[in-house]
Amino acid sequence: MRVPIIAAMLALAGCAASSEMQASQRAEARNDLATALGDRVPGAPRDCISISDSDGPQIIDDRTILYKPVGRTLWRNDLGSSCPGLRPYTTLIVEVHGSQLCRNDRFRVLDPGSSIPGAYCMFGRFTPYEKAK
Repeated sequence: MRVPIIAAMLALAGCAASSEMQASQRAEARNDLATALGDRVPGAPRDCISISDSDGPQIIDDRTILYKPVGRTLWRNDLGSSCPGLRPYTTLIVEVHGSQLCRNDRFRVLDPGSSIPGAYCMFGRFTPYEKAK
């Protein structure tokens, strides 16, 4: 009788540790987003951005990607749904058609040290954030 109870207690402890880790990751993502956006103010979302206007992506969490500005505008992309494996320090393999990156363009995630990309994910709308004048 004691073995099943101990096993159940260990399983619950693992769930608690996992939920604490997820809460910590969410808090870190919120902090990273707040730091990156700073005092910038959002504008009207757009369907496409020019690839040349960005210095590459910063992955915040499994639903949020920032494209750092070359100029004044930082672009925030909120995916329509979470993207499995998308987290900071992963690489995006983006299918680009032309000189713009657009809503519903597909990308895949590549984990560090891996050579097999994950499932396809799609970009959402791009919201510009500019420094207040």
